[in-house]
Amino acid sequence: MGWASGPSSQNPGDRVIFARQPRRLASTRIERSPPVSHALRDVPYMGVIFVVAEASKLGFENGHPDWCNLGQGQPEVGEMAGAPERIHSVELLPEDHAYGPLGGTPELCAAVAQHYNRLYRQGKSPYGPENVSIAQGGRLALSRTMAALAPINVGYQLPDYTAYEDMLELHMARTSAYPVRTSEAEGFRLTAERYERAVIDAGLSSFVVSNPCNPTGAVISGDELQRFVSISREQNCTLLLDEFYSHFIYSKNADGSWGPGDRPVSAAASIDDVENDPVLLFDGLTKNHRYPGWRMGWVVGPSKMIDTIGRVASAMDGGPSRIAQRAALAALKAEVADQETDAVREVFAAKRNLMVESLSAMGVRFASEPASTFYVWGCLDGLPEPLNDSMTFFRRALEHKVMTVPGTFFDINPGKRRSGRSPYEQWMRFSFGPPMDNLAMGLERLTAMVAAAR
Repeated sequence: MGWASGPSSQNPGDRVIFARQPRRLASTRIERSPPVSHALRDVPYMGVIFVVAEASKLGFENGHPDWCNLGQGQPEVGEMAGAPERIHSVELLPEDHAYGPLGGTPELCAAVAQHYNRLYRQGKSPYGPENVSIAQGGRLALSRTMAALAPINVGYQLPDYTAYEDMLELHMARTSAYPVRTSEAEGFRLTAERYERAVIDAGLSSFVVSNPCNPTGAVISGDELQRFVSISREQNCTLLLDEFYSHFIYSKNADGSWGPGDRPVSAAASIDDVENDPVLLFDGLTKNHRYPGWRMGWVVGPSKMIDTIGRVASAMDGGPSRIAQRAALAALKAEVADQETDAVREVFAAKRNLMVESLSAMGVRFASEPASTFYVWGCLDGLPEPLNDSMTFFRRALEHKVMTVPGTFFDINPGKRRSGRSPYEQWMRFSFGPPMDNLAMGLERLTAMVAAAR
């Protein structure tokens, strides 16, 4: 596939990186919500919410034993082999009934700082409580930060996490969003070279990217991650790193099989000075600790930035729940967190292998196999028509009570300023977040669906 650059249809001065358009397919239009009357703007569903809404029309309910949610954006949340016992209760103190600090309780901020220092900052300048801001979920932590941005150019990669679209769009009166489309030939992985070129060419002052990447499972690590931090420092570009899948790391064994990786991946290990390097790290208990319902997220970075982000909370949300924060202290105990990480890597590596093997046998191909997350980003162009179109595949899979997420949702386009068809119309995100037995049932149904179309 070739790559080119050209002007935006709305702003001829903006340089936009895009891909050649694929051949036209019949059923690729994403259904958006109808126009909203009166004072409300039209807010489209993000990918997973759209999937759930469409499945609900056919009888889907969370936990329904006959449905296979291979589109879900959360890991399995029950008891799991090798993992510590799930936390089912929390004892509250009298002060937990009152409003808490906007940026989180001192106890939890200190626990998060210690979590990073223990895993990534041995022998380096440590994070302190002043370097942490707690929010009621990762999306809120990111939204607070987006709201705090000055009038600047903000870069983002394609494809990437669907929720970034509306976050960027909400602040387009103040910021300008600049897309950087990654290459299939490079496994849809943003390289340090491409990052640096975008920062310089577009005069970017900030860049948001998920690493490990949702939806592709690509991960930036080692020396290349160090280069990202160095470039950010040298170019004074604040790097917003969404690290919510940082513990779901897999590595290739000598025999070519995939198994659990050695350790989590975070730019926290590459930062020279926690007070001066312009890097903000986003994470929480949602994925790595398997407590999505707690809505517990945080941002870690230089204290002056953290203070500003905390002040945004005074107008945006009023601060996080003391109850969830009290429970989070137990999840972040070193022995609990480490045991959870070991179990996650072991169990999810096995599920990853099953999904990759099953999808490959169906004819789904990959630009690169996932080295992280619990997603497989697969291309349907080798499947029989009409299943080679992601929206058609999605609709047909729903008839078999299997949920998936069409790739076009990850073609982030704030304000819909880019026109034309998405290059991801034949790409699909498959999730191996569900438990193994449910995952296997969903893959068996998809296998039968594809076989019947041949």
